[in-house]
Amino acid sequence: MKAHSTMKLNNHGHAHALLVCVFLATCCTLVVPRSAGGQEPESNGFLFHDSHFHLTNYVQEGTEIREFLKIMGDKVGRSTLFGIPLQQQWMHAATGDFAPTYYTQTDAPLYYYSFTDAIIAHSYLSLKPEERNRFDPMITGFNPTDMYAADHILRVLLMYPGVFSGIGEFTIHKEFVSSKVAGEVATVDNEALDRIFDFAGEVGLPVIIHCDINMPFPSPGQDPYLVDKLKGLFRRHPDTVTIWAHIGVGRVVRPLENHLGMVERALGDSQLRNFHVDISWDETAKYILSSPEATQATADLINRYPDRFLFGTDNVAPQSQEKHLALYRLYEPLYEKLDAKAKNLLLKGNYERIFDQARLRVRAWEKANAHAP
Repeated sequence: MKAHSTMKLNNHGHAHALLVCVFLATCCTLVVPRSAGGQEPESNGFLFHDSHFHLTNYVQEGTEIREFLKIMGDKVGRSTLFGIPLQQQWMHAATGDFAPTYYTQTDAPLYYYSFTDAIIAHSYLSLKPEERNRFDPMITGFNPTDMYAADHILRVLLMYPGVFSGIGEFTIHKEFVSSKVAGEVATVDNEALDRIFDFAGEVGLPVIIHCDINMPFPSPGQDPYLVDKLKGLFRRHPDTVTIWAHIGVGRVVRPLENHLGMVERALGDSQLRNFHVDISWDETAKYILSSPEATQATADLINRYPDRFLFGTDNVAPQSQEKHLALYRLYEPLYEKLDAKAKNLLLKGNYERIFDQARLRVRAWEKANAHAP
């Protein structure tokens, strides 16, 4: 018996017969209508929707989902919901009895952990239908260097119909993380990544991708080669809704010279109409709020392209509402420089547009492929 059955993705996707059986056995109980309508929470009463949220950490531990609902309270309307696709190995030879929970705490490698998608699905399905309406679960548990990664995404959709709304956040290049991942190094021009983006565009799954714009400590005058590679990736997939996490900056990856100018050229490119940016993570805020001039320049760009920016916390398993709202509060100087339309779209409107459409398209794809041979 073959251990793996290849799935075709060009003809609306064909799933393994076992998955079809699972779908037929569960579709009546798992499919929950979540399109905009009477059950959708009113956005006007909330501060924001969270486009970037990790329920679990690098060892798959996190906040119990009902506790997180309490943390959201009447402040956060809707939220993406994903884990972290990488597991930090506890190597006793390296740290002894100390159990690391973050990738900077040990030299031991990271490895891809596919069960994270099941954790997210089961957490989501433990909620009442009206509570589920506030979440958009995302698929992350795949190796983006593997040509079978798109097949994993297909299986997850058919195993958990009515649950997932998108893909990500997953990492292609990240300071100190990429070099720790066991196996092949992820790259922007990997054909496996193109296959993921192709499938996402076909199904209607938005993609949240983390890819630093540069190396952590570039040499003076070093060419930021990732700029052209990223532009090539996005141009190859104009029909895939893409959200570039953190505008490409990181803990030590600083903005490039004329960084906002590069982003603006991408936003103005007619071939990149589905390209979006999130300003999640307090490390991103560190640069945006570094000076009044930097804040004003960022606000001006958002005002010019109000339908292309999203707010997200990038919080990992928060334990209090105060902590969860900290980044939102931190960005107050930025909001003051935005016009009313841009502020509303940044905090709520763009999330609603992207994920309402995703819910409709993905559910339609699942229904169309429920009986695929």
